[in-house]
Amino acid sequence: MTSPDRRRWPANARVAAARLKDQIAEMSGAAPEFTAGQSDSIVIPVADLCRTPDGARDRQLLLGAALTVYEIHQGWAFVEAHTDGYTGYVAQTALTGASLSPSHLLTARSSQIYSSPDLKSPDIAALSMGSRIAVTDWQGDFAQTHQGWIPRQHLSPLANSPVTDPVTLAETLLGTPYLWGGNSAFGIDCSGLVQLPLQMLGRACPGDSDMQARELGHDLAPDAPLRRGDLIFWKGHVAWVVAQDLILHANAGSMSVAHEGLAAAIERIEAAGDGLVTARRRLDPS
Repeated sequence: MTSPDRRRWPANARVAAARLKDQIAEMSGAAPEFTAGQSDSIVIPVADLCRTPDGARDRQLLLGAALTVYEIHQGWAFVEAHTDGYTGYVAQTALTGASLSPSHLLTARSSQIYSSPDLKSPDIAALSMGSRIAVTDWQGDFAQTHQGWIPRQHLSPLANSPVTDPVTLAETLLGTPYLWGGNSAFGIDCSGLVQLPLQMLGRACPGDSDMQARELGHDLAPDAPLRRGDLIFWKGHVAWVVAQDLILHANAGSMSVAHEGLAAAIERIEAAGDGLVTARRRLDPS
């Protein structure tokens, strides 16, 4: 049996998702405890999804992100994100302890949670676009949430996005610092810049560029003209096509989300020793 990809394998030495019982039975080693897990949600603005407890960050989860918790152990939760099946560890303090029902999406690049429905009141925390908000009430230009008050202007109903073009959403993040494994307006990497806009539009998108190269859309012929919304892949890197000769990507060259000429990017990336383009893909209609 091929070794499973740990990024989508909700099993560790102690527990495993109940649906894996037959697969794990075919593998060598002691069987863990099987569980259906508990539904939960992220309660802080940005939570690192780590490879191991207190280990390296793989990806990030934003406020309101839904997940299944399979285990709490020594302050860390072993979880599986509902949106893309990514598996890892988040700090127990990042969880609500219950499953929330978000009603709105934060569509501004970033916002603040205020202590009262007054723009002059103390701010509690900053939020990134893509945060999922459970609005409990409205007062004037503010939405009441479990965390505090958020400006009405920064929210849209989950089922009614004002933007339908993922590249337009991605361009909202121009200038955002590059952050390995980042998924927010405070820091983002190349695959995060693809995943965040697509998830905001309700489209499935895996978390890492190698997965995206396999699973998003379909391959383009090498001589097919590019158009806005296509994806260009290198080994370990991905970029949005903005126009025929222009891309948008979170990149280590500028350490930010930036536009770059496609030909110049291809030349620069090859000169840096990171190889040539490995795939060009076009998203299928939603």
